[in-house]
Amino acid sequence: MVFYQRKFSIQPFVVATVLLAPAFNIGSASANEVVSNTTQSVGNVTSTVEKIDANKLAQPSTVQDLKTSQNVTSVSQLSDVRPTDWAFTALQSLVERYGCIAGYPDRTYRGQRALSRYEFAAGLNACLDKINEIISAGLADKVSKEDLAALQKLQEEFAAELATLRGRVDALEAKTAKLEAQQFSTTTKLNATVIFAFADTWGGTGTGTAAQNPQKTTDRTNATLSYRVRLNFDTSFTGKDLLRTRLQAGNIPNLGAATATNTNMARLAFATDTLGAFELDKLYYRFPIGDNLTAFLGANALDPDDVGDTLNPYFESSDKGALSRFGRYDPLIFRGPSGAGLGLVYKFNPQFSIVASYLARTDSSTTTTPTNTAASATGQGGLFNGGYMANVQLIFAPSKDFKIGLAYARSFEPGTIVNVSSSTGSTFGSRPFGAVDTSSDRYGAQFNWQVSKGFNFGGWIGFANAQQQSGGSNNASLFNWSVNLAFPDLFAEGNRGGIIFGQPPKVTSNSIGANVDPSTSYLLELQYGFRVSKNITITPGIIAIFNPNHNDANPTTWVGTIKTLFTF
Repeated sequence: MVFYQRKFSIQPFVVATVLLAPAFNIGSASANEVVSNTTQSVGNVTSTVEKIDANKLAQPSTVQDLKTSQNVTSVSQLSDVRPTDWAFTALQSLVERYGCIAGYPDRTYRGQRALSRYEFAAGLNACLDKINEIISAGLADKVSKEDLAALQKLQEEFAAELATLRGRVDALEAKTAKLEAQQFSTTTKLNATVIFAFADTWGGTGTGTAAQNPQKTTDRTNATLSYRVRLNFDTSFTGKDLLRTRLQAGNIPNLGAATATNTNMARLAFATDTLGAFELDKLYYRFPIGDNLTAFLGANALDPDDVGDTLNPYFESSDKGALSRFGRYDPLIFRGPSGAGLGLVYKFNPQFSIVASYLARTDSSTTTTPTNTAASATGQGGLFNGGYMANVQLIFAPSKDFKIGLAYARSFEPGTIVNVSSSTGSTFGSRPFGAVDTSSDRYGAQFNWQVSKGFNFGGWIGFANAQQQSGGSNNASLFNWSVNLAFPDLFAEGNRGGIIFGQPPKVTSNSIGANVDPSTSYLLELQYGFRVSKNITITPGIIAIFNPNHNDANPTTWVGTIKTLFTF
């Protein structure tokens, strides 16, 4: 509610303006001009703060604005005050004689805007404080009797407003001081997510060869209730950069490993099992270089999707996006050995940009002993002698609602960690040649179209040519695709419906004939997220994998889950 409890009476302002005319040095302006411009020009003479309402005055930032605005020592510091302004000499006189004119933090004065009684009181209070300082310093002769008389009349007229304003500002300063004393850091903010996940899977007994699918005797796993916690400490030193330090802990299992068909296609997007211990999950620094270039420097878990644009805004997040791991983005382009290295994003203009990154493998998992990583000085480790992924992506946005991307990636994976499809496809898709050194040339295209406010259409297509680098010279081809539909604000604001349908990575050809996927799997995901409150969203969904592990002898695998997301 804006403070307009008492309206301006014209007489006090006319009297005040006439009485203060010598101090304001109005010069040749006539009395009629002064009276006619009173409601417009009082702001030019005395305003020091923005229009104050009850809600805004309760915010610590308002006190900070009041503090930072008391810094004008010359009228020339006010960018929107010109010597041709009719009240320029009055402002100049008040600044030079009493120093009680203040601008906004952006060095503007905004003298043409409307003024409330509380704003006038704030300006009057500033002048009273300055005059009190002059008198206390034994310089009372520097203040004219006319000025003191005018100020006395104004003080009497605005006694109530001055008392209220001073009381509110004092209270806000006390709250601000308490917040500053108790705050964690002046440069770092904590934002965090917590996921509670209920999940269950079911399907018939798996078949196929032992290499494709180890036999299972049960058609249903145990229902599970698990969690994941992520703490993001986001630090900025300049306001344009970001140092992200993320800690996480969780016990969400890979459900695919427990299904009847033993397929990673059933793996959830947010599956994380650290045995309940917190680990350092991400550590990277993003900073601008000039106006068009942004750089990323990663020490741990900086991934291609952090640097590049997946063009899948509604489903890319493991917190708020797809329920399935495959549904987040193209695994052949945005997944691979990564973690430490450099990324660059150059924006030529709003329509065209290019992304490049070189990332070497890191492993912060508390469940394994990290070996052959970017931090390893021996073996298949270091930045250039171990697992790595280099990406280049071109992004074209002919309009704000439509984007397309073209990408190329080159990867190398030592035999101990080889996983070409990054646990989203079949066994052959992960290791086309077995546990041997493998390199891949990867190609992909992505698109996203915001058809309307309530409907978004997106998808991708990806291809990889894998080469055996040790123990032989075989070649294999992998292929995958996906389309997705998102329905923002479906049935209620903040809710969202989603449909994802696609083919997980499949080995379509291989020099080792026995390691070709015999048929084709399809993944269908249906989800609906409804926002319980600003900080709580519940998303039930179901995932169906037809012909799991690209084997039509395998019955359909189903995954049902209810994800509850807390954000703060």
